[in-house]
Amino acid sequence: MTWNAPGGPWTSEDLRHLAGSRELEIAAPRVSGGPGRWTPIWVVVVEDEVFVRTWHRRNTGWYGRAVESGRAWIRVSGDSVDVAVAATGDTGADSIGAAYRTKYGAGGAQSMVTAEAAASTLRLTRAS
Repeated sequence: MTWNAPGGPWTSEDLRHLAGSRELEIAAPRVSGGPGRWTPIWVVVVEDEVFVRTWHRRNTGWYGRAVESGRAWIRVSGDSVDVAVAATGDTGADSIGAAYRTKYGAGGAQSMVTAEAAASTLRLTRAS
């Protein structure tokens, strides 16, 4: 996998790789500015945009730090990229939920398509 230059849009190759990855790892900044603990998370691609969710929304851990700072790092297959994080809430919830069900199966995705999980949706874009 060769990641696009920082700040640029996701390439078609990036999107195919992310769409085909069962999970990626995400780390949000610590107070010191460096990355926190890497956490595995499911990822979907909808209309050339990259989305992640947490099944239990909270203001702590990777999710709280990512939302507060507006940034994180993702790692797939050993490669790392700095991303901007935007909370989308339940905007586009139906299509993103459908992508979770298609990718992970109706039973597997059950906790990721609840109203609470939909409200936790984050869009990841390359940081500039």
